[in-house]
Amino acid sequence: MAPKSKPKPSAAPAIAIEDLFTALDRHIKRSEYEQAVKVADQVLSVAPGDEDAIRCKIVSQIKEDKIDDAVSTIVALSKKFPIDLGFYKAYCLYRQNKLDEALEILKNLERDNATMLLESQILFRQGNMDASVDIYQNLQRSRIESLEINLVAGLVSAGRASEVQRVMDAMRVKATSSFELAYNTACSLLETNKFSDAEQLLLSARRIGQETLMEENLADDEIEIELAPIAVQLAYVQQLLGNRQEAIAYYTDLIKRNLPDEPSNAVAINNLVALKGPKDITDSLKKLDRLIQKNSGDKSFQLVPSLELKLSSKQKESIYVNRMLLLLHSNKIDQARELADALPQMFPQSVTPVLLQAAVFVRENKAGKAEEMLGKYAERFPEKSKVALLARAQIAAAAGHPQIASESLLKIPDIQHMPATVATLVALKERSGDIDGANVLFDSAIAYWSNAMTEDNNNLSVIMQEAAAFKLKHGQKEEALNLFEKLVKSHNNIEALVGLIQTAAYTDVEKAETYEKKLKPLPGLTSIDVNALEKTSGAKHVENGPHLANNNNIEPNETKVSKEKAKKKRKRKPRYPKGFDPANPGPPPDPERWLPKRERSSYRPKRKDKRAAAQIRGSQGAVAKEASGSNSGNVKSNQPSNAKASSGSEPAVQPKASSKSSRKKSRK
Repeated sequence: MAPKSKPKPSAAPAIAIEDLFTALDRHIKRSEYEQAVKVADQVLSVAPGDEDAIRCKIVSQIKEDKIDDAVSTIVALSKKFPIDLGFYKAYCLYRQNKLDEALEILKNLERDNATMLLESQILFRQGNMDASVDIYQNLQRSRIESLEINLVAGLVSAGRASEVQRVMDAMRVKATSSFELAYNTACSLLETNKFSDAEQLLLSARRIGQETLMEENLADDEIEIELAPIAVQLAYVQQLLGNRQEAIAYYTDLIKRNLPDEPSNAVAINNLVALKGPKDITDSLKKLDRLIQKNSGDKSFQLVPSLELKLSSKQKESIYVNRMLLLLHSNKIDQARELADALPQMFPQSVTPVLLQAAVFVRENKAGKAEEMLGKYAERFPEKSKVALLARAQIAAAAGHPQIASESLLKIPDIQHMPATVATLVALKERSGDIDGANVLFDSAIAYWSNAMTEDNNNLSVIMQEAAAFKLKHGQKEEALNLFEKLVKSHNNIEALVGLIQTAAYTDVEKAETYEKKLKPLPGLTSIDVNALEKTSGAKHVENGPHLANNNNIEPNETKVSKEKAKKKRKRKPRYPKGFDPANPGPPPDPERWLPKRERSSYRPKRKDKRAAAQIRGSQGAVAKEASGSNSGNVKSNQPSNAKASSGSEPAVQPKASSKSSRKKSRK
């Protein structure tokens, strides 16, 4: 009889899709995103094209910071199912710092609140702050949660910190409504130089943050991480207030704690390095090198991945600039040149990399190349030329090229007629021998300030005074006289009056005498006959004599009385030592008692021992046998003489030993 076949095991009962979605919802609410991805895959195995399951899987992968997995899921499922996942892909590209690709995708999507918020974040990271702020301002009517936090941050980053208070008043929001908003508002106060107010608001932000996060049941370590930016900013306030040691202590403490908030650590390290300056260069370079990594392929630089995506462009540039300056201070010119060549491509909108390249050329004694590079940059970017031209002028002046320095300053129109600029240009023209050019500069500045509609015309008087002195120095007495006369008539300047009299004495004596009468007479000189004073041989120096300034009003009779009073001195009895009888003083003390013995008249030097010398006979260098035998038998007695004899061959060491031996001998 054939055996019976065994029954097949029954398949596991299929889970209802409703139960799977219930489990998926539970995992997402509990932030169990790894389990949520697994449940979403189960849903997709039952219903492959379910749009909700696909979206839940992608969001869970993003929440787990598995951005590459999310992009792979989006690409794979977009090919299989007609689902629009463009927004999720744009967000993933934003997280991967592929900002241009993300913006291209957003342009093809419907413009709603979500896409506008993402676009503003992308623009913010690209450094296009004004466009980012404009989008936030357009979203104000949408009542999006925490919109004011991002809006204030955008205004501060865009250099519009003065608008923050007005915007907050329009939105009817207080700075202390959340610790994030308080922090951003404090940053705006720092930008407007209200350091004390910013410090108080930062302390309030820290207190509000601690209370808020404790209500959310966060651990102490997590709270410290969340509030790390506030701690760094408080240290920065101390730095701005001039409390250098307190700021260093705060930064050092933050760095030692090594919090997981890497952007805050990086900012603390950078600020500490900037605060120390050229001190501890090796330690500072080690700290910054931990933040920067070099790409071996194209020799470019970038920050570590955790910082590259979270720090702003301005913060990144600050870190590279500080490292560059440290390399220059430590004379590592090759490394500095390599970094300087990479910075213009990394920060094309900034002029600082070009200035650093010029600094490298100067350190290499190539001032001409630095001048040429800065000149070309100023021609290519006229809107950024002011800083480049100022740097070019400074380099040229230091290198002994006054013509190039003056040419650079003359290309900056908005500072042409400022007194400091005029003085610098005149000095450069004078150094290069262009006196006529210097006079033209003075005349142009005087004409400008004469026509300027300003209440305080102090600049005109300063420039006219200097112009008159310059013309007088270079022999243009008539022009100097006219300038001094205009100054006296318009400003009633006493210095100009003195200059006018001195200048007129060369050309017009009558005019000099006329203006001399306007000078106030000096007190105490009414009784002095000037003609008689000129005939004298001059004043004689008297030791401990009275000063002229203190005795201008003293009459001759008063001086006689003071001399008679000075002669009458009070006589005091001499004080004698205890037990001394002035009637029987005894023998007088030795007047040479304070002199060294060798300098006294009674000193007699000791006689030399001629018996030792008498034993040695013969030519120079010969030694008697008896003398050598006695030296070996009596070492102690001959030790001082041996030391003296050897002092001729080793003067740096032996004289000290010889002096000690002679002292011991004299004591015996």
